[in-house]
Amino acid sequence: MEHFNYILILLGCAVIFTVICHRLRIPPIVGYLCVGILVGPGGLRWLPSIEDLQPLAEFGVVFLMFALGLEFSIPKLIAARKTLFGVGGMQVLLCTLAGSIAGLSFGVNVNMLLIVSCALALSSTAVVVKQLTEQKEQHSEYGNLAINVLLFQDIAAVFLLVLIPALSGYSTDTVYVTFVTALVKGAVVVIGLALTGLWILRPLFHIVTKVHSTELFMLATLLTALSAAGITHYFGLSMALGAFLAGLMLGETEFKHQIELDIRAFRDVLLGLFFVVIGAYLELDKILQHIGVVTIILAFIIISKTGIIYLVARVFGKARKKDSLRLGIILAHGGEFSFVVLKEAIDNNIISAEYRPIIFSAVVISLLIAPLMIRFNRQLARLIFSAPRPDEHVELHSNNLAEHALAQKEHVILCGFGRAGQILARFLDQEHIPWLALDLDPMRISKSSVAGELSFYGDATQPQTLAAAGLSRARMVVITFGYETSALAVLQHVRAMRLDVPVFVRTRDDTNLEIFQKAGATEVVPESLEGSIMLASHLLLTLGVPTKRVIAKVRRIHADHYANLRGFYAGTDDLKTLEDTDISRRSLHTIVLPDGAAIIGQSLAVLITPESGATIQALTRGIMRINEPDLDTVLQTGDVIVILATPEEAFLIEEKTLTG
Repeated sequence: MEHFNYILILLGCAVIFTVICHRLRIPPIVGYLCVGILVGPGGLRWLPSIEDLQPLAEFGVVFLMFALGLEFSIPKLIAARKTLFGVGGMQVLLCTLAGSIAGLSFGVNVNMLLIVSCALALSSTAVVVKQLTEQKEQHSEYGNLAINVLLFQDIAAVFLLVLIPALSGYSTDTVYVTFVTALVKGAVVVIGLALTGLWILRPLFHIVTKVHSTELFMLATLLTALSAAGITHYFGLSMALGAFLAGLMLGETEFKHQIELDIRAFRDVLLGLFFVVIGAYLELDKILQHIGVVTIILAFIIISKTGIIYLVARVFGKARKKDSLRLGIILAHGGEFSFVVLKEAIDNNIISAEYRPIIFSAVVISLLIAPLMIRFNRQLARLIFSAPRPDEHVELHSNNLAEHALAQKEHVILCGFGRAGQILARFLDQEHIPWLALDLDPMRISKSSVAGELSFYGDATQPQTLAAAGLSRARMVVITFGYETSALAVLQHVRAMRLDVPVFVRTRDDTNLEIFQKAGATEVVPESLEGSIMLASHLLLTLGVPTKRVIAKVRRIHADHYANLRGFYAGTDDLKTLEDTDISRRSLHTIVLPDGAAIIGQSLAVLITPESGATIQALTRGIMRINEPDLDTVLQTGDVIVILATPEEAFLIEEKTLTG
């Protein structure tokens, strides 16, 4: 009953702090850390001991590593090897060297020094990705570099988990022998798990998916992750390593996307508990005793990582000065894997337990201030370099948008590129009417823009974005947002900038019809597919397309049961489950052919098999887009293939294009 009370306390505090973090727009990880600090032994002592919660918290790390393995793709890693290993590898190496040199001057044990330096070289993937996404900076130059560096750090963490057991045997044997032994043991386990995945996992999941049961699929996923973790633990390796390998195996299958959805809730909740336990290690009374050492370590983490990452990004990443500095500021903190590595080292007696409060305190404090450093990275960079204007991010994006909009005249601006927006774009393409689209779903924009669509990541509720899209030269504006508050804001800005341009608005129902009419909407059209067809009909008629042609199009769509309107670039709000039919789960996917792809020099026909329901919709080559291309077309480097398929079918086709 006592443990039950502890869990209630943790859940109650976690809910309160998570709400506060959401309101302040900072990652919930900070809230979890605060919960641990508050209720732990160093705070109110509501949890006098956290040792009993550690096994449960470790499951959070297991699922984090499992999810990390799912995200890895060997072909994609090879394609990004220069940035990944150049910038990321040099950052980890130089930060480790800097920490080792600094520690040697204090006479610290070499093994302990190596592990601590490596651990402090890591940054928090969860905090950085969450905060950059909130700030809409994940697609900036420094944002892309940050994600690549974090990816390498995650890879380095896996190797550290193999290295730690080797270093723990240093007292009885040479480090080389123990390391090689651990490496061989790890290789045997990896090969064994890989063969298991090849011979058992893929056939097993094929059987599971035929049942079309989400519950059974989730159970199979949990069994796989925990079994792999148990196997590596049995052989004296880390449970996190086993989970990573399990994720890596399943990440190379067509079930990757569904697995990511299934484990997300387990990963987030259990990882939150892990951070609560970590926060509880921040004992305020011991910080006061060692405030000098903690401050030195904290300052070393922030200053050295900022400086080293700046230099690495400049030399190896060829980034601009401001972007390099902002990258350094964004990554100048510890990470979740720092705790994993340090705890593993403590459990293997490489680091004395008496140092845990000191090192953990410095890393926890760095994580607490990390969201603020990331949020104000531009302002911090201004202290060294000349200040960018406050709306620099908007302008940088807008300039890119403006470059394309300059070539447009008498075009249609689509505010929102979901299902309705994409249907309208197809009608406009058929009539050779120019258009461009604005949307805030990075997943949808990434897929559609790489396929050659004139879609851009931009906030249409901002007047600067509308101006950059060429509103002054536009022939019409169409607002297809699902949120009527945002749609009304766009309409008001358009009318403030232009009174003469027709504005069509799509709404869910007619509840706010009069509000949009009073705000200046030319036409307000209802929701769903019929609403989209009606909106397209009004649009084409207003643009001068003959009435008979519009009526013929609508009749043909009805006669074909909407067949020519199926297939959309799925966004984060369009994900389906295995219990949905294959038809409803099919969406448009884009496949870019990098240099060295196995399919180059072969025809499109080899990608589609008779038993597959996938179809090839388009091929983009340079600036030319070919709808329904000939299957005899020979593929070249840089081609972008657009396919209509389920996530599983798309994975198999992409795997065939890359590896044959």
